[in-house]
Amino acid sequence: MSLNDAHAFAFSLATTLMVAIVIFKAGDGTHSVTPVTEFDGDAEVVAEIDPFAP
Repeated sequence: MSLNDAHAFAFSLATTLMVAIVIFKAGDGTHSVTPVTEFDGDAEVVAEIDPFAP
């Protein structure tokens, strides 16, 4: 997905689930999102969205 779509999806997911979400860039150049607890660190982190951050 595009970076803009990933940001929108990540924000929605973070506020719905109330968990920190990481946006990362996959090896093929696309972007994806996952909860921080499930991210294994094998990809480039683009952003992290924490619903509890001020």
